[in-house]
Amino acid sequence: MDESTVLIIGASGQLGRALQAQYPKAKATGIDELDISDAESIKNYNWSSVKVILNAAAYTDVDGSETTEGRIAAWQTNATAVGNLARTALQNDILFIHVSTDYVFDGSQELHTESEPFSPLSVYGQSKAAGDIVVGLLPKHYILRTSWVIGEGKNFVRTMIGLGQKGINPTVVTDQVGRLTFTSQLVNAIDHLLQIKAAYGAYNVSNTGDIVSWADITREIFKLAGFNLQVTDTTTAAYYAGKANIALRPSHSTFDLSKIEATGLILHDWREDLKNYVTKELHE
Repeated sequence: MDESTVLIIGASGQLGRALQAQYPKAKATGIDELDISDAESIKNYNWSSVKVILNAAAYTDVDGSETTEGRIAAWQTNATAVGNLARTALQNDILFIHVSTDYVFDGSQELHTESEPFSPLSVYGQSKAAGDIVVGLLPKHYILRTSWVIGEGKNFVRTMIGLGQKGINPTVVTDQVGRLTFTSQLVNAIDHLLQIKAAYGAYNVSNTGDIVSWADITREIFKLAGFNLQVTDTTTAAYYAGKANIALRPSHSTFDLSKIEATGLILHDWREDLKNYVTKELHE
């Protein structure tokens, strides 16, 4: 694949940074050059050399999406902008690769497959589901559905390390379960699908390993970091009690990975990647 024909959108986020590292010769755009929520901006962009769009852009403030301003922003970025890009991809015969989320489901299924019907609980989930529907209509597309993403940027693991370094004993929810997804795994999956020219469609991607809660992950982080601190279990309802504009969250975020694994991709256990990540964070 000619990297120079790849366009990375959302290049400044966790996944965008990892994609730029994987494809250093790819084009990477910011909002100043290409505003994907603006149909005119997309129309005026030069698409002649683009063969692959990697869309890592998203409005991911789950609770912020429940506010009046956030609702508009979520739909603009996660649905309207995706529709703009999809139209362009169709008109220019461009392969569209789009990253989605477990929040398009309500979490009632303990293991999410690619064929599970959409059932989003939140504005964020609804806007992402709308984007998935649009992308799914394209003849040439990959949707990578993922959860609990950890990379270079603000994320749960870095937040917990920060609390541990301050000697804080955190209270963390136990009734949301799943697996971490490191951006290295997402990037590997995208590259793998492109290299083998896999069948178009949706693919679930996360790390492998046992299914755990956020509290379990926090304990593992503290163990790896050598923090002698206590993690107190709580429920999602108790944690957010009395707080406004809190989105409902899926209680089960675990994906069935059999479809992507059947293509020959070998995924890492989340514990292995977490160990490497924590070690790197503590020594930087």
